[in-house]
Amino acid sequence: MKLQINGSEVFYGTGSGTPNDTAQTLVFVHGAGFDHTIWVMPARYFARHGWRVVAVDLPGHGRSEGPPLTSIDQMADWLAQVIDSVSPDQQASVVGHSMGSLVAMSLASRYADKVQKQALLGTSAPMPVADVLLDAALDNDQAAIDMTNTWSHSARGRLGRSENPGLSNLHVGERLLQQAGPGVFHADLAACNGFSADVLAQVQQPTLVLIGDEDKMTPPRAGLAVAEKLNNVQQRRLAGCGHSMLSEQPNQVLDELAAFLPF
Repeated sequence: MKLQINGSEVFYGTGSGTPNDTAQTLVFVHGAGFDHTIWVMPARYFARHGWRVVAVDLPGHGRSEGPPLTSIDQMADWLAQVIDSVSPDQQASVVGHSMGSLVAMSLASRYADKVQKQALLGTSAPMPVADVLLDAALDNDQAAIDMTNTWSHSARGRLGRSENPGLSNLHVGERLLQQAGPGVFHADLAACNGFSADVLAQVQQPTLVLIGDEDKMTPPRAGLAVAEKLNNVQQRRLAGCGHSMLSEQPNQVLDELAAFLPF
């Protein structure tokens, strides 16, 4: 589906659903350098259970127009406009992975009237990015993709293991990052690096924090620290899972989301 925000075309996936006028809205927000396609499985599941699914491509990502936004708060401001467009006068639940989890936090803290629940996957606050990775991304160097992709997978995932026969999660992750336009990955990483954890004090919505035990991008201790700063929170850990939990353990992630989000 497409809509216009600030004069630019925005694309979002619907999970091929046909929601009625009273359907609950569920927004999915991808991580740095990615797009809405990481949410195919949960988007379809919730769409088929009656939700209005909005799996967004952030500006400059996937099929959405415009330059990439340069801060997490800008992304949250933009997402608030998307929610107003697709479900005016109705709150949304928001699921964010990695950078998308920061966008969800900022949105929940600054637009509390728009957010009913949030799920934070592979999260950390703050979310510092190493200088070597930022510099490589600034140069559009393949090394930035290689570092990120390697650190994002568990030991088994780095060997190419996948629950989907015939696929290599490691190579799929690489191709997704390679599809990002020039400067997009660096803008995203810089936005993550500049995020302040101060917003957590204002988050009151029920929150799920989902942690991969072998996550090297946002280590388990970082996810636990986020959970400790929230008042109304559930935390779940995925054994043997890296940062790329949507590809490494898609069924387990879906089970946790389905248990957290009511039909």
